[in-house]
Amino acid sequence: MFDDLSGKLGSVFKSLSGQSTITEVNIAETIREIRRALLDADVNYEVAREFTRKVKLEAEGQGVLTSVSPGQQFTKIVYDELIFTLGGTKDELRMANVPPTVILIAGLQGSGKTTFAGKLAKFLKDKKHNPMLAAADVYRPAAIEQLKTLASQIDVPVYSIEEKDALRVAKEALNAARKQACDVLIVDTAGRLHVDADMMDEVAAIKEAIKPNETLFVVDSMTGQDAVNTAREFNTRIDFDGVVLTKLDGDTRGGAALSIKQVVEKPIKFVSTGEKLDALQEFYPDRMAQRILGMGDVVSLVEKAQQQFDEDEAKKLQSKIRSDSFNLEDFYKQMQQVKKMGSMQDLVNMIPGASNALKNVEVSDDALKPIEAIINSMTVEERRNPAILNGSRRRRIAKGAGTEVRNVNDLMRQFEQMKKMMKKMSGMGGMGRAMQGLKNLKPGRMR
Repeated sequence: MFDDLSGKLGSVFKSLSGQSTITEVNIAETIREIRRALLDADVNYEVAREFTRKVKLEAEGQGVLTSVSPGQQFTKIVYDELIFTLGGTKDELRMANVPPTVILIAGLQGSGKTTFAGKLAKFLKDKKHNPMLAAADVYRPAAIEQLKTLASQIDVPVYSIEEKDALRVAKEALNAARKQACDVLIVDTAGRLHVDADMMDEVAAIKEAIKPNETLFVVDSMTGQDAVNTAREFNTRIDFDGVVLTKLDGDTRGGAALSIKQVVEKPIKFVSTGEKLDALQEFYPDRMAQRILGMGDVVSLVEKAQQQFDEDEAKKLQSKIRSDSFNLEDFYKQMQQVKKMGSMQDLVNMIPGASNALKNVEVSDDALKPIEAIINSMTVEERRNPAILNGSRRRRIAKGAGTEVRNVNDLMRQFEQMKKMMKKMSGMGGMGRAMQGLKNLKPGRMR
């Protein structure tokens, strides 16, 4: 996400690297390039104009700092303004004083509302809530089944009826949530155009009937300024509380994210970066600003790691590393833990500098599959004792994995190098070692 904007802003700041101070000339040139980068990213024109106006005023008011280069000063100014433009501070979901908390989801067709409903249910369940989903999208033939399929994956109840009566679904689901002691009710509604008066009246009636604590507008970020315009129209009709940006992983420009808060004056609360149910993140303006400027997002990366972190397992792993008994079975387990943290591309984007270093490299979720195939083609004994892997065993493993012997040899050589490195770094946490090991394994070398 934001690849184009990040690259262009990076070039702007780099162009200042040879200059000793901020001057009227380089301010004017830099502001012009920043405005062009924002407009190329499909940022709303008024938002881009106001953004650069404030950056210019701040830059002109900067004193001469001999210890800080113009590039660094501009980076800090733009970073602060990005945070403000994106909303300033994180906006929490409002939870009801008396359960259940009711969350109403609205948006256009195809924006990802139903998938988001499932993701939100998982997100809340992981936070020890007991959510229920209400299938109030009664017009799309597969919507109810899709919601039930998503709910079955996370063991969350779904309330639905046979009749095409969305208002009745919402009312009855609220009663059902109370009876079943569900502390959150997520109401998935049908996609609708803001110009469809009957459909807009329906969602307004649902909102009036169930009085949600949160009304979230789900919008496809890849539609750019159309997303912003649609959000503005929906807000006029139903006065929603927050925005959810979906498909942000496919949007390299980011204009919707940078425009929507200033245009609609409602906060972004969640962003969705993939199809999997765990591909949902709370929106932090400061962290997003860091990612736009290529600084990464270490805090989110650590939080993802902590969700998969098991202290007892980490102690066992540390003991194995110190005793030099870490084997391919242990490595495979750690690799699966890393995969649970989310898409590989998303993880790379959180590492400072990595998105720029790997700008033209596609980091696929399938990148580890060749390694997994080789390990899965081994017997338990071979995974636990790699030293027994002679030539005939390696040929059998390569055949079973659908690869060549040289790839098996590459994996074993890199695994042994990783073991030595991990032993030297045994003071680090288990997840840190696993991630460092994965970094050095270079799956792209598998031919």
